[in-house]
Amino acid sequence: MSSKLFSPIKLRDLDLANRVVVAPMCQYSAENGNMTDWHMLHLGSLSNSGAGLLIVEATGVELIGRITPGCTALANDENEAAMKRVVDACKRFGTAKIGIQLGHAGRKASCKRPWESKAHSDPLEQGAWQTKSASAIPFGPGWHTPEAYTLPEIEALKAAFVAATKRADRAGFDLIEIHGAHGYLLHQFISPLSNTRTDQYGGNRENRIRLPLEIFAAMRQVWPKHKPLGIRISAVDWMDDGLKIEDSVFFAQKLKDAGCDFIDVSSGGNHPDQKIQLGPGYQVPFAEAIKKATGMATMTVGLITEPEQGEAIVASGQADMVALARGFLDDPHWAWHAAWRLGADVPVSVQYARATLKTWPPAKRYAPAARAAE
Repeated sequence: MSSKLFSPIKLRDLDLANRVVVAPMCQYSAENGNMTDWHMLHLGSLSNSGAGLLIVEATGVELIGRITPGCTALANDENEAAMKRVVDACKRFGTAKIGIQLGHAGRKASCKRPWESKAHSDPLEQGAWQTKSASAIPFGPGWHTPEAYTLPEIEALKAAFVAATKRADRAGFDLIEIHGAHGYLLHQFISPLSNTRTDQYGGNRENRIRLPLEIFAAMRQVWPKHKPLGIRISAVDWMDDGLKIEDSVFFAQKLKDAGCDFIDVSSGGNHPDQKIQLGPGYQVPFAEAIKKATGMATMTVGLITEPEQGEAIVASGQADMVALARGFLDDPHWAWHAAWRLGADVPVSVQYARATLKTWPPAKRYAPAARAAE
């Protein structure tokens, strides 16, 4: 029986060899927004992981949109040149298609790198910059108080997303995922927890999704027609007065009408008091609900660790693609091993071909029969 997880999928004109995705993972190792040799090593390895798609970490469309001073940006020529160098290498030598997650951290910007702080992403003190958000509401106690975007600033923000989109095309990316999740700027506009505006960008849910939809439309206009454009969202806020799945289904329907090619469905991140109900595949039902309501291609992510788990998600129609993050940090060839366990083929670079199941006997421990015998 053929594997559904390792069957191909097409998004616009982009053919993916399988439905395994390396999720965007911040590395906090850029310099002035520029990718470094660390990114060459990190992304170069993951481009040969066997996954059909590799998505580059959350990248700020302007420098004040970076989460930390070590985050990547695509806001100027130097950022673009540094990124193109890495993308060119990954596309020349890797087997995965490569996408980028473009976004803006909003009120969660100007933070310390995780290893510089006891608490995750504590706000910067020395060298901090003024953060911006939908409303002048800090993320939590001890955080910077952001300034609310004015209407002229919103127009400039849209222009920044458009400019970064053009840069992403010149850098050679195959796909863009807009970051609208995890409490970052677009999520801050979408969620009633962080948006108390009284103009056309606040109030009811139609107004709160207005900016993300306008940004999507502006990006779609300049992004090549043959290349897919999608978005990551937080489907629920895990708060009584926050976003519910019904809100995200409504948003997804509007995105579909605008020409969105896929939705990467995550959750949470917009309030420190959220009560997330963690468990294996805990976000899969959100992707399933959106897929059933809209018919759109969906990607699911979060505590998916085993090949059989990913196979069941795709085979049952709960989602079309499965994204892993830390699983690939632990095992950069997770997709190889998953494919072998599921009896499927996976892209392998010619330089690594001698280490496959068919040619290297120790790899047989990943084969279905060997796993069944354990």
